[in-house]
Amino acid sequence: MSAYRLLQPFYRLRIFKASAFTLVCGLCFAATALLLPKATADEHPGNSVVLHLDLDREVEPVLATYMDEGLEDAAKRKAALVLITMDTPGGLSSSMTDIIQHILASPVPVAVYVSPTGARGASAGFYILLSADVAAMAPATHTGAASPIVAIGGFQLQIDETMKRKILNDAQAFLRSYTEKRGRNPALAETAVTDAKAFTEKEALDGKLIDLIATSPEDLVRQLDGRTITRFDGTRTTLSLKNASITPFQLSARQSFLARIVEPDVFFVLLLVGVLGLYTEFTHPGMVAPGVIGGICAVLALYAMHLLPVNIAGVLLILLALALFILEAKFTSHGVLAIGGVIAMFLGALFLIRSPLTAGGVSLGVALSATLPFALITVFLMRRVLQSRSWKPTTGKEELIGEEGIAISGLGAGTEGMIRVHGELWQAVSPRAVSEGKPVRVRSVDGLKLHVEPEEAAVAENK
Repeated sequence: MSAYRLLQPFYRLRIFKASAFTLVCGLCFAATALLLPKATADEHPGNSVVLHLDLDREVEPVLATYMDEGLEDAAKRKAALVLITMDTPGGLSSSMTDIIQHILASPVPVAVYVSPTGARGASAGFYILLSADVAAMAPATHTGAASPIVAIGGFQLQIDETMKRKILNDAQAFLRSYTEKRGRNPALAETAVTDAKAFTEKEALDGKLIDLIATSPEDLVRQLDGRTITRFDGTRTTLSLKNASITPFQLSARQSFLARIVEPDVFFVLLLVGVLGLYTEFTHPGMVAPGVIGGICAVLALYAMHLLPVNIAGVLLILLALALFILEAKFTSHGVLAIGGVIAMFLGALFLIRSPLTAGGVSLGVALSATLPFALITVFLMRRVLQSRSWKPTTGKEELIGEEGIAISGLGAGTEGMIRVHGELWQAVSPRAVSEGKPVRVRSVDGLKLHVEPEEAAVAENK
């Protein structure tokens, strides 16, 4: 055997170790970045700080953690006010309840402001708005439509009358438990639950659901300066907000990362990369990198799937598309199976995230730009796998079978001699006599001995 073949496993091991070390270093660096302290508001003395938080998407666990940490930071720095600007279609009741509990327990007064113009505080946002010490809305905004919805996988579940009344009564009691203590109108608020009623900013103000209308966060702070409010525990506090600085509270690195994962477009791309990476590793074992990357993306996609309202029909369409791409590589369909797979995956992307909780979903641009490359790569990989089944082995004993060699010494019939194959010297035996320097063809391998026959006989047999 040549030195290259003997050292080949050693080099492969070295490459594998280097790849694994690089991967571990990358993961450690990412973990360190995610665990860095969050970016907090700039330091300001005493009561001059108005800490500004954004509730500008669906209410979910990552957002709830951000809100909780913001309220905790405001308490530590003894801010004068926490200002939460809201524009949300609603979200998960568990995350909504967590946010409300922290607002009610906050030692710092909290103002929730539906803003900017055209924004909404719907469904879970309505509950959060009414839980604040100060509830405000910008012109041309609306709130309400807070009827509970039971949905799994994007499908609304049909429940019997008894269960429906139970859910509605629980939601009404929860809303009353803090609305009355905030001095708002619980009877009108309950219509948003029982009748799914929504209110404009003027209707909400006239119905004593909110405290005031403001054109901007700065206008809201000006109106609140010197205002006396009653806290949830019954104490009265006068807000001192003159010359107060409105300072934003940013998401931490970890929260920003997780918030990106649960975006529908990112979730769809992670799902495709995860499937493609694992598929590549299964069909081309030993490549390592596709399997590692695909595994990580698949786990991240599962995390997002746990939080997002995933439609099962969308997932099934994507799996159908993958099956069609594989069949396209195996059978001659003149592109019919591939086109069917592209259509199925495109529709699966559009159906993937659909729920009454959110109007969002995978965008058309991302669905189209991700579907076509995925189709081409999958078909290409599958064809390579099918072609490889007919390839001649290029390593081990099998690679010598059928190769041509040169007799170094004459071979008598049935006697051993030496031949050169691939620049290597081998012992060989032939059933026919072979003169020195004549070509021979390898027929089989027996340990370190090759069974050969003259080239002329091999050519005649093939004819």
